[in-house]
Amino acid sequence: MPSPAILKKIRPVQLIAVIFFTVSGGPYGLEPLLTFAGEHGSLVVLLITPLLWDVPAIFTVLELNSMMPVEGGYYKWVKHALGTRWGFYEGWWTWLYTFIDLAIYPGLFVLYASFFFPGIIAFRIPVCLCIIWASAGLNILGIVPVGKTSLILGAIVLAPFIILFTLFFYHHTGNMGIPSPSLKGIQFSSLGMALYTAMWNCLGWDNVTTYAEEVEKPIRSYLISIFSAFALVIVLYFLVILVSQHSGITPGDLQNKGFPSVGTIIGGQWLGGFVAFGGMASTLGIYAAVLLSISRVPKVMADDDLLPSKLNKLHSKFKTPYISIIVCSIVVSFMILWPFTDLLIIDVTVYGAGLFLEYISLIKLRISSPDVHRPFKIPLNVTGLCLMVVLPSVVYFVALAGAFSSAEQAVWAAIFAIVVLATAELGWRLVLWKKPYLKS
Repeated sequence: MPSPAILKKIRPVQLIAVIFFTVSGGPYGLEPLLTFAGEHGSLVVLLITPLLWDVPAIFTVLELNSMMPVEGGYYKWVKHALGTRWGFYEGWWTWLYTFIDLAIYPGLFVLYASFFFPGIIAFRIPVCLCIIWASAGLNILGIVPVGKTSLILGAIVLAPFIILFTLFFYHHTGNMGIPSPSLKGIQFSSLGMALYTAMWNCLGWDNVTTYAEEVEKPIRSYLISIFSAFALVIVLYFLVILVSQHSGITPGDLQNKGFPSVGTIIGGQWLGGFVAFGGMASTLGIYAAVLLSISRVPKVMADDDLLPSKLNKLHSKFKTPYISIIVCSIVVSFMILWPFTDLLIIDVTVYGAGLFLEYISLIKLRISSPDVHRPFKIPLNVTGLCLMVVLPSVVYFVALAGAFSSAEQAVWAAIFAIVVLATAELGWRLVLWKKPYLKS
């Protein structure tokens, strides 16, 4: 008989919090947008990018998850639709993208902690390593259920911004004009980085499906939770950029000092400190939520003989996948050497490749399995779905082209991302060499 812990499932209100942290965790990390897109382009990028990049992904996730609400989520969908080889690609790319994604958050933690301890910037690498390995230790020992933890951290993240918005609108009842929307005058390389910034702050909708079997009434819960989280994220992002523009802060100061500096301008040192504390809570919440999602992928891939079984080995006492946690922490420890903008380019590029496999799987299953029950179905035919996929494709390739046309360092980050994508074929060949009975 399964233990009571196994029987417990996450509820919609907790799922909203987990999705919020998996996809966003608050606007922290959005600060460079004004530098790249300027006063007139920031809100345009911020509103258009989610519509073109996120909405197709959300609809795809909801339809595929309603068909197959299983552990492993996107990996299982692609494997079922396109075969074992492409399923391996999907799992491999997502695993690698998560290493890169996790490397971003310790650096952001240091940025917001510097509000209280300015000298901590000089010790960025050792502080990041402490966060990574302390988190690894906590995950090996076992932590408070991520759903409940996310609710608490979510409240800490949102509270300072609610106060910030309230104070701002209270003192600015008059001149509240929105800058005229325009992308005119923005260099192509800057537009690419602006898109990467917005895309990174709105990705990961598929990651929340890897534990679908642990969600109470998963089809209905995901439908409610994903749309609720999306609305929360977009409203929060729009307001924080609008307030930042009207606060008088320069784009350079916003990028270097973060949103705590906006809090200081609007409400004083205490509010700046509260926003900084929220940023520290955000990075910890994101780290926990992302680990929750990715920890299921090696398990199901190992069950399918696509990864070494040791990666799924459980600790004898704590029953946690400690080998997988240690491997992940080692890789993340090296990735923190990259600066934020480079990690952002690598992260979005690798993630986007896996996302397109999900789009192809959606279309393939519409053609091959049209009669399979879909509690949620995108109201488009196959031609409409193909046209829908064009939207995120345009955003993705414009951002990638912009990175290649920017500074030399950003070019190397884009090249590194492409090399990372190419390792999937090498990994697949190694799998076939050791296990030739697997079919593509």
